[in-house]
Amino acid sequence: MKKNLLLSILFSLIIFGCFDNSKKINKLELTEGSALNEGVSQERLLRIDDYLEKSIEDSIIPGAVALVTRNGKIIYHKAFGYENFSEKIPFEKNDIFRIASMTKAITSLAVVMLWEEGKFSLDDPIEKFIPEFKDHQILDKFNKRDSTYTTKKAKSKITIRNLLTHSSGMGYGFIDSNPAMKAIFTKNNKKFMKNGVMCFCDEDVKIQNIIKNVAKYPLHHEPGEKWTYSVGLDVLGYLIELQSGLSLSDFFQTRIFSPLGMGDTQFYIPKNKENRLVSVQTKKQNKWVDFEDERFNVNYPISGSKTTFFGGCGLTSTVEDYAKFMQMILNKGKYNNAQIIGKKTYETLVTGQGYFSSWGDSESSLAFSLLNEKDFAKGVGGSVGSLGTGGYWNTSCVADPKENLIAIIYKQTQNISDPTSGVFRRLVFQSIID
Repeated sequence: MKKNLLLSILFSLIIFGCFDNSKKINKLELTEGSALNEGVSQERLLRIDDYLEKSIEDSIIPGAVALVTRNGKIIYHKAFGYENFSEKIPFEKNDIFRIASMTKAITSLAVVMLWEEGKFSLDDPIEKFIPEFKDHQILDKFNKRDSTYTTKKAKSKITIRNLLTHSSGMGYGFIDSNPAMKAIFTKNNKKFMKNGVMCFCDEDVKIQNIIKNVAKYPLHHEPGEKWTYSVGLDVLGYLIELQSGLSLSDFFQTRIFSPLGMGDTQFYIPKNKENRLVSVQTKKQNKWVDFEDERFNVNYPISGSKTTFFGGCGLTSTVEDYAKFMQMILNKGKYNNAQIIGKKTYETLVTGQGYFSSWGDSESSLAFSLLNEKDFAKGVGGSVGSLGTGGYWNTSCVADPKENLIAIIYKQTQNISDPTSGVFRRLVFQSIID
């Protein structure tokens, strides 16, 4: 009798444990929650409202959409101002934004997904898969008058790790920090896509042709020598296609977006969602107007060929969709009952790689910038080890593994002076009270 009772109790504990584990799995998905229940002061969080509204009133930004989560709960999600100021079209919480270089973290994830499947080593030279990168050259001398240049042969090979950490020595065309490299990329060409620089593409071009063209351009320095922002993730986008047999768009959709429930993230926006794409705005004579650039079509997500996919930029998304992606990262690879990467792969993905951005003191992981002790001491906001990413069109995100917190703010502006992303980040972290 006692034996049967003991077995009954043991069986109940096992069943209860199973149900309890199911609840824990469900908590891996983002749901609405209360700030106070998650250790955040609602009163302090509302300082964000005051700050962003004042910034709009002072014409620092035309508007923004912001989201904060903690412990997998959405505790703040609001829209402010106008996505088209001249027509007084207000921002909506589910608006779709061009996220530009925030694409890179998703591409990095895709690379390590294939790495953990044994497709390649992180320290394999890229020439093993794309032979055009063999015998790469480093810029030696440059003639400003006619943009001619000489090169010298690189001693080291460009590895996949170099491409992930911006330590390959490759440059970034029209936004390159080196005027000589910028001139080489854009010589005799206003439409920079045709000269092999990846971004915002509305042309019918083949990714393999673009990447092979990029391989002809010289490096800033020896691979592995230091950090230089580059088109390396675009090269890796092509590697993903070669190793998976899928287009980059299809790989993202089937292996990442669909499992995570990221239904509003894509390169090119379908017709039924075009009205949700926000305008890019800039200031002229102290008035907000639509931004235009002769080098590319700002409205590439809804016009043009919609056939080319680049790993370094080009995705469009909402704040909530990107929060799902980042929550998966904070969950160490799991979300929506899908195990996207393994726990140890997650640790590899977010571990510092020893390269430090020339824009600040942050260290590069394989996918994000990492807040280090120097950043923390400066008051950047967040715990040491927080993961950061941002994009050309003024979008940014930080995820703090220690606090299990995500803060995202999307604007869609260009050529303006705007401190609001940094202040937003500070206001988010000052609201934590537990």
